[in-house]
Amino acid sequence: MAGFPDYLARVLLTLWLGGLWVIGYVVAPVLFWKLPDKQLAGNLAGTLFVIIAWIGMASGFYLLIHRLARQGSDAIRQLFFWTVLLMLLLVMGGYFGIQPIIEQLKQAALPREVMQSAFADRFARWHGIASIVYLIESLLGLLLLRNRHA
Repeated sequence: MAGFPDYLARVLLTLWLGGLWVIGYVVAPVLFWKLPDKQLAGNLAGTLFVIIAWIGMASGFYLLIHRLARQGSDAIRQLFFWTVLLMLLLVMGGYFGIQPIIEQLKQAALPREVMQSAFADRFARWHGIASIVYLIESLLGLLLLRNRHA
């Protein structure tokens, strides 16, 4: 019989993976498509990415601890465990490593928009890296869904 910890693990997995896909591949593109002010669209998308990063970190830590508590050392022999760990490392690397660099470039560009400044090339490069990390995390999420019971 599944108890609250198992239920919470399923909810957090759903929230994390659903949020990754909806924010990254539905909401953010719509913001840039529909809002005439691209800086506003970027700021709103950035806020949503911060929120999903925190959800990912909380969910990832919980899922690892839950799996270890349920299965002990057997958990570390499972693809699920290593996929969650890799996703957690990616989200932490993005949030604590890449995002501060992007934010620093935005601040250095003020009062201009970063894409209208001398920092545009570096911003575009780091934004591209962040996008690749996010894509990898999203794809790993699909693998996680496929192997959630393994």
